[in-house]
Amino acid sequence: MGSLSIWHWIIVLAVVLLLFGRGKVSDLMGDVAKGIKSFKKGLAEDDEPAKTPAEPPRAVPHQSTSATEAEKKPV
Repeated sequence: MGSLSIWHWIIVLAVVLLLFGRGKVSDLMGDVAKGIKSFKKGLAEDDEPAKTPAEPPRAVPHQSTSATEAEKKPV
């Protein structure tokens, strides 16, 4: 019940190749490689320092009315 022998892995590999074919397996591995490359590129972009914005952020005016103020106003 321990680990699988080399013959088990060869049989599994043969079944996978029979089900998917050589072309699909190689395409799948190419897609995995592209995903890893884009993941590494994304990590590298995160390491770069953040750029400062061209203009400072504007203050947004707030309109806060509580329920008691709304009740005081005549309708």
